[in-house]
Amino acid sequence: VLIIACPCALGLATPTAVMVGTGRAAELGVLIKGATALEQAHKVTTVVLDKTGTITLGKPVVMSVEPVEPFSRTDLIRMGAAAEVNSEHPLAASIVQHARDLDIELPLVGSFEATPGRGIAAVVENRDVRIGNASWISQSGFDISELTERGSQMARNGQTPVFVTIDGEPAGIIGIADSVKPESARAIAHLQEAGLDVWMLTGDNSLAAQSIARQVGIDPARVIAEVLPFGKAEAIASMQAAGHVVAMVGDGINDAPSLAVADVGVAIGTGSDVALEASDITLIGGDLNGVVTALALAKQTFKTIRQNLFWAFAYNVVLIPVAMGALYPLTGHLLNPGLAAAAMALSSVSVVTNSLRLRGFTPTKHPRASSSASVQQVSPATS
Repeated sequence: VLIIACPCALGLATPTAVMVGTGRAAELGVLIKGATALEQAHKVTTVVLDKTGTITLGKPVVMSVEPVEPFSRTDLIRMGAAAEVNSEHPLAASIVQHARDLDIELPLVGSFEATPGRGIAAVVENRDVRIGNASWISQSGFDISELTERGSQMARNGQTPVFVTIDGEPAGIIGIADSVKPESARAIAHLQEAGLDVWMLTGDNSLAAQSIARQVGIDPARVIAEVLPFGKAEAIASMQAAGHVVAMVGDGINDAPSLAVADVGVAIGTGSDVALEASDITLIGGDLNGVVTALALAKQTFKTIRQNLFWAFAYNVVLIPVAMGALYPLTGHLLNPGLAAAAMALSSVSVVTNSLRLRGFTPTKHPRASSSASVQQVSPATS
């Protein structure tokens, strides 16, 4: 009885499956931080995607420059890029890069203050330069109403409008766009086919975000835009309060709070160190299909754990009565301790062997993107 009741199989049921599952995930480019992350991942009902660097390439380019007299295109790019040169935001980097592409020499910045997710205030050549979204500049007390319609038109075309004022006067708008990753539409379609609710959460302009959402097959009604970094965390928390188990996918510093709050934080491996640290799962590459792989493998791993536990319990339920002499009236013999030891070893081997089947897990082939989820490519504006 003591030999048969040895709980080796029960003790191996979970850790072997978790070890093999996380190992297979690593081979497929998905780093899972532990059993807790794996356990939460198989329960996910809602996937929330950041836009820049997650759905898109994260390498935005300047598409259009529309100055307001008396300022010229060169003035707009020169002063705007100088103000943004110390910023880490991808949109800022695109403006600075555009200035360099045009061989525009940038003046030194006297002071610099960034408002996360909103904009930059800087002193350039003793002039007050503000560059950011419309609501932030308006809240700063500057009237940019004459630029609002032009900005909306840019957003409808899939560009993010960045407004610039110089000494309180509207200087113009810089339109920036980011190409959608080729695999994004396919990955999102696969998540939806798996029964998951897919949302986009971004600090970008609402019209621009909805334009990207349509390209990749996300319902525009499931787009939450113009959200500040901590607003993203609050949005995730509200979904959790409504009963959803949420996986948040992001790559930037602004995504770290929401990655930490989500039931499962998934960081794009090409993103910031802060996002990687705050996440539970890391996609080594920038491929969004890694999210599909991670969630599918988590479900398969826990299916294997349940199988292991079932057979371990079934073994004890069947053989402990035999060890206690249940068959003695029929056979006249008690169970040989050697056979009991062999049976106990066999139960452990069966659990380990079943777990090793996860080594053969292969990501499901992703469906082709439909024509309604086609990818729009962009090219930099010329000088």
